[in-house]
Amino acid sequence: MGATCIGIDVSKDRLDVHVLPSGLVFAVARDGKGISELSARLQDLAPDIVGVEATGGFETVVAAGLGSAGLPVVVVNPAQVRAFARALGKRAKTDPIDAAVIAAFLDATRPEVRPLPDEETRRLADLVARRRQIVEMMTAERQREKRASAKTRKSIARLLRALEKELSVLDHDIDDAVRGSPAWREKEDLLKSVPGVGDVTARTMLAELPELGRLDRRQIAALAGLAPWTRQSGQWRGRSFIGGGRPTVRSSLFIAAMVAAKHNPMLKLFHQRLINAGKPKKVAIVAVARKLLTILNAIVRDGKPWQTA
Repeated sequence: MGATCIGIDVSKDRLDVHVLPSGLVFAVARDGKGISELSARLQDLAPDIVGVEATGGFETVVAAGLGSAGLPVVVVNPAQVRAFARALGKRAKTDPIDAAVIAAFLDATRPEVRPLPDEETRRLADLVARRRQIVEMMTAERQREKRASAKTRKSIARLLRALEKELSVLDHDIDDAVRGSPAWREKEDLLKSVPGVGDVTARTMLAELPELGRLDRRQIAALAGLAPWTRQSGQWRGRSFIGGGRPTVRSSLFIAAMVAAKHNPMLKLFHQRLINAGKPKKVAIVAVARKLLTILNAIVRDGKPWQTA
């Protein structure tokens, strides 16, 4: 008998479960009682892997509940699952069908099970995400301000003042969260020892990339969406490209890479060599971001701050 793979489709009020290879199907409520019941039933099945599809936040409490019960949980990418379903010719879409597809996807791909973020990390991730939303709102309002009438500009100014105040509160909360945790404080100081890495990048890495320092350079680059994907067929060779992974981590690294390309002696030289070799500016910055991530990964792994050669 093959490995036991369990797919769980998460909706607002219900969890549909499909077990392979037995074909067992059942559903529970998506509440505390239902998750406890589900955890107990799955522990009896001793699964090799349990997959929960990312569904706009509904999956978080489910994954946390199952993970805290010691179950091998992975949160799977919905786009990959839908592509897998299309490859299987499954056009119908219901919650039980989706659970079956997730189980089949796990059986076919066997994604690596990694430890889930702890409660402190999830809280920090929420704060960092909210800060990012506030900054995006401020950027949008400033764009509107350029073409607004005088009366509308007053409204925008009031809203910007409120957003700036909220941003200050969030920055204070994030600082308290990081400084209140000795482990995070140590990691933040290690990350910020690298020229080009500031508060926002360091805290984004802590919140959104808790695997930093625990994976090799290729794995961490793939997780951040910075691993190059090669396209080729026969004699044809297409351009490599990046994608997938965690976009917020990638965006933060791009900003840090642009700063590092000017102010980090080693990465500045690396960037200039690429430009001198004829690489497009965007390609060069992507390469700097990938190298910067490799450096950060090694620094956290070894527990040693940046040292100028």
